[in-house]
Amino acid sequence: MYYVYLIRSIKDTNKTYIGFTNNIDQRLQKHNEGASIYTSDFRPWKLVAYIAFDSEEKALKFEKYIKVGSGHAFAQKRFW
Repeated sequence: MYYVYLIRSIKDTNKTYIGFTNNIDQRLQKHNEGASIYTSDFRPWKLVAYIAFDSEEKALKFEKYIKVGSGHAFAQKRFW
């Protein structure tokens, strides 16, 4: 399975991040260990939501959609 996940900083609740992975637990752990330059300053992070896909292609397309334009507005309204 492939996942698009949404996380929110516990330190600064205005900071959010959307990503893609095939292992949710491991990826969240990496964010909380500071392994990502985009999220390391706002640790710790908590998982808000994730969406599972049966193909990598579908997951990557959804991740791209949710990060821009109407998909971003959808995420703001429904997830955050």
